[in-house]
Amino acid sequence: MANSSASPDPKTLHLVGIGVKHSIAPPMHNHIASSLSLPWTFHSTECPTIQDVLTLARLPSTQGLVVTMPYKASVMPHLDALDPLAIQLGACNNVYLDEGKLRGTNTDWLGIKGCLLEKGARVEGKPGLIVGAGGASRAAVYALSSHLTCSKVYVLNRDDVEVDALIQDSKRLDPVPEIVHVKSIEQARDLETPYYIVSCVPDLEPQTLPEKISIQCLAEFLGRKEKGVLLDMCFKPRLTRIIKLAEREGWETVEGTHVIGYQVEEQWRLWTGGKAVDEEKWSKKIDREGAWKVLLEAAESSAGINF
Repeated sequence: MANSSASPDPKTLHLVGIGVKHSIAPPMHNHIASSLSLPWTFHSTECPTIQDVLTLARLPSTQGLVVTMPYKASVMPHLDALDPLAIQLGACNNVYLDEGKLRGTNTDWLGIKGCLLEKGARVEGKPGLIVGAGGASRAAVYALSSHLTCSKVYVLNRDDVEVDALIQDSKRLDPVPEIVHVKSIEQARDLETPYYIVSCVPDLEPQTLPEKISIQCLAEFLGRKEKGVLLDMCFKPRLTRIIKLAEREGWETVEGTHVIGYQVEEQWRLWTGGKAVDEEKWSKKIDREGAWKVLLEAAESSAGINF
C-alpha cells in the first residue's frame, strides 16, 4: 500500500466533444490544479466518436471529464452510475471517479444560474425564456424553474419534436415546470415579458422559416419596455448575434465564457472526491479569484472566439 503522505499520482482531465480545440478552459483548470498542489493537467481533447470518449475516460491516468456537444446525452448509458440530477435532466456534462467507477452528473445549471444572477437582482415569479431545445436546454429549464423560480418557461425552437422531448424530460423535475412552446409572433405578443433569457443555440444566421420566426419572437420580447438579463451559452464568437441584439435593446447580457467559471468549484470538488485534499483545506486553498482572472484573460486573448 502506498504511503498516505506520498505525493498524488499525475493525472489528466479532459474536455471532450467535437470542435473543442478553441476552448479557453484548460488554463483556468490548470491554475486550479496548481493552487491545490495536484500534479494534474487539463486538456481539450477532440473525440470524433462516443467510443473515443469512453476509451479516454477509462484510462488509468484519467481523473475526470467535462462533456460537451454532442455527447451530453449519449455518454450517459455507458457510465457506471449517474447522479439523480443527471437522470432528471437527461444530460451529463461532468464525469468523475467514485470508488473506481465512472459517475456522471450535471453542473451546467450552476453556470447558468451564476451568469443570470451576475448582472441583475434575483427576480422571482416572472417567466423565463430559452432559445433552443437541445442538451443544454435541460439544465437551463432546471436553473430557471427550480432555482430562479420562474413562473413558466417559454421555448423558442424550430423543431416541435425537440420541444416535445424537452417537455417530457422536464416532467422528471419537482415541481414540474410549465413549458410553453412559442411558435408565432402573434402568440409572443400575448405573453408576459420574460426576465431571464438563456440562448442554447449556435451563432448561425437563421435560414429556415421556423428559425426566422424564433428570432422574430425573441426580438419581440427584447424590444419591450421591460428589460432583464440574457445569457448566450454560445461563445464562439463571444459577441453573438443574439447578444448584440439584446444589447441594442438595452438588456443586460452575459457571455457564455462565464458559464465555465461558475461551475468549476463543483467540478473540482467531484474530481478530488474530498480525498486528494482535506475538504476544509481544499476550500481555503482553491484560488477562486485567480481562476477567474485566468479564465477572463484567456477569453480576451483567444483568436478562436474573438472574431
